[in-house]
Amino acid sequence: MASAFEEMAAGLSDGLADLAARAGRSVVRVDGRRAPASGIVWAGGAVVTAHHNLERDEVSVGFADGRTAVAEVAGRDPATDLAALRVDTADAPAPEWADPAALRAGQLLAGVTRPGRAPRVSLGILARVSDAWRAPAGGKLDRYLEAEIPLHPGFSGGLALALGGGAAGMLSAGILRGTSLVVARPTLERVVSQLLAHGSIRRGFLGIASLPVRLPGALERLAGQAGALLVSAVEPGSPADRAGLLLGDALVSLDGQALSSVGDLLPLLDADRVGRQVALALVRGGELRQLTVEVGARGGER
Repeated sequence: MASAFEEMAAGLSDGLADLAARAGRSVVRVDGRRAPASGIVWAGGAVVTAHHNLERDEVSVGFADGRTAVAEVAGRDPATDLAALRVDTADAPAPEWADPAALRAGQLLAGVTRPGRAPRVSLGILARVSDAWRAPAGGKLDRYLEAEIPLHPGFSGGLALALGGGAAGMLSAGILRGTSLVVARPTLERVVSQLLAHGSIRRGFLGIASLPVRLPGALERLAGQAGALLVSAVEPGSPADRAGLLLGDALVSLDGQALSSVGDLLPLLDADRVGRQVALALVRGGELRQLTVEVGARGGER
């Protein structure tokens, strides 16, 4: 006679297998580089995958039913390691999504990938959960979700399942090197919708290179803060160049928001500020000055 523990273990095992089988219909193989990768069926005839999975323009997608279809790269965003493919998804369903607000550290996760014809399933936990986070490449993730799921061929672009029900997001090993991250649904929806509509993500652009510096005593008192961003290059013809920003200027604030690191500047150059006039406070020649700059769009979009 089976013990209560054995019955519980058997129930968990069977439940995980059933969950993975259903989710596997929504996970595809993506052939866009030498080694196959994974992708997730998206509503409206699209597949979302990791940007770093695509190393050539000719991309094909393999579905759970064995069908293979040629896909068009609709757009890609290296900053969030996301890419959108247009492809005939036929009867392949999009996954059912979990409530992002319900995801908590310590919850069990299953990773479903498709590095070949058959899906691969891994079991792990949601190790770390926090609020919005900006990746090293500058992309914004609406939630920081770190998973303890082993990295393996075809990992990126796979589906992370919350065992309580629904998909937690897309697996990615390309955002933070060596770390298994889960890109949650709000980020996927925001980025993929822009990629399908415009082919890229609109981000603000000043046209400068900068590095953080500590202001000496007198300038610290003048600026009212200890740190600033030293302008180390100004791109000719850029918004910064047109506004009169010079090499050696120390940027103190943008629209009243203090600047002491590049991480302070990037979040302020979001799509909402493109085309808008912003106020830059800076130290030049020992004096505190104000400049007005119209924020451009990265890549020359308007």
